[in-house]
Amino acid sequence: MSQPHVTDPVSYPEPLAHPETRGIELIDASERHGRARDLFPVWAAPNVSVLNFTVGASLILLGLELWQALLVIVAGSLPWILTGIVATSGPAAGTSGSVITRAIYGIRGNRVLVAFFGWFISAVFLALNWLASSFMGAELLAQLGFTDPVAVPVIVTIVVAAITVVVAVFGHSLILRSYPVVASVLLAIFLLVTAFVLPHVQWGYAAPAPLEGAPLWSAVTIGIAILASTPLSYTNSPDLARYLPETTKRSHIIAATAFGGALPCIFFTAVGALLATGIGSAAMDLGIESALLALLPAWLGPIFVVGVIINTISLNGMTTYTASMAFQSIGVPIRRIPSAIVVGAIGAALTIYLVMSTSLLDAVNLMLQLLVLISGPTMTIFAVDVILRRNRYKGEDLFNEKPGGPFWYSRGWHIPGLLAVVLGAAVASLFLTNAVWTGPISAAMGFLDLSVPVSMIVTAGVYIALTPSLRRSSTTTPSVTQGAHA
Repeated sequence: MSQPHVTDPVSYPEPLAHPETRGIELIDASERHGRARDLFPVWAAPNVSVLNFTVGASLILLGLELWQALLVIVAGSLPWILTGIVATSGPAAGTSGSVITRAIYGIRGNRVLVAFFGWFISAVFLALNWLASSFMGAELLAQLGFTDPVAVPVIVTIVVAAITVVVAVFGHSLILRSYPVVASVLLAIFLLVTAFVLPHVQWGYAAPAPLEGAPLWSAVTIGIAILASTPLSYTNSPDLARYLPETTKRSHIIAATAFGGALPCIFFTAVGALLATGIGSAAMDLGIESALLALLPAWLGPIFVVGVIINTISLNGMTTYTASMAFQSIGVPIRRIPSAIVVGAIGAALTIYLVMSTSLLDAVNLMLQLLVLISGPTMTIFAVDVILRRNRYKGEDLFNEKPGGPFWYSRGWHIPGLLAVVLGAAVASLFLTNAVWTGPISAAMGFLDLSVPVSMIVTAGVYIALTPSLRRSSTTTPSVTQGAHA
């Protein structure tokens, strides 16, 4: 299907009173606005999250000492730099990331990758975040006498999902204007919660059975894989930056995106690790949501739950917004607003399933690790392509879906891009360790989880090796079209 909106002359309304009707259509220079620093709160609001507490606590439960956990948190946050690099392609191309990746996989190949990988990542993260608000909302309602273990979390999920879809429908303008306020409110709530957590911290904490050798490195690498999966999943970062003027400095976009996401993740994940030192594994077995609420005064518990729900809506609103454009980029004849509703319904259904079958801690750790097999290669190849092309993407070429077009490659498939991602995921699976799957190489190495660095090295190496003309064009030719025929 050929996209019909490449040079759509219609002026799309920006006021908050109007839903955003624009989908993947190119954004004209006259409609570009904003500054790179506007991206900082856009990424900070979704990442002031209770999931950070959960992941931080899990590092201590893995057996790490507190100082080891803090080092792992910093190391696992480094991939936010890749999220920032990928974001720069949005203003360059003037369209969404799910369209820009046509340059990597080819017109037809991109449809397959976006339909499978993009939808899987979006659905998982929608479910994980709605799961957090469902559990904590149900915990709070239980204190008020509503104790049905199935109906209450399901109702909370449906209500939160409906509000989230509304955010996605109003789109970029609402996100850009409201998220600075949301980030400030969430920061205040989570810092207040932190103040009540700190008195329970055992600053001299020592693991009951200190890890050494292979078990220590296993815990360290598993922790890094869990943490890195979040920034590696944000291949949608161009979608939030695409309205910026094309002349916006790339370094500013990278810094605003990376720091906006990384700083709250590092801080509140560290708080989660501190929390785990003071409450013990028995309390954690009851669930991170119960453990947190038990530490807070009666007046703060409801405020914290509201904060968790606001955070969930901000993160999933952004995810639903970008996922709705992925539907269009694969050729589905649907407008962005109906697409957002479909995305929300799929995510809500998966959340309800998880609510009735798992705990928050188990779901987060398992899904984040499995996600690396997808997010690691797709984020890596996107960042490498941006670097090799020197961020020179021509929007009109990306929408040329005809045979013989710049990104038609071999009958619509770009073998180097597809092969690099598949090999990156396949080889990384041999180095993965979790409750569902342990790769043979990981097992032979004492259960080290090297899935993140392996996926990145293999994917980048294969793509660079198989695209010699793209490498040459990055230094000799300013035309993205010539580089596209690698």
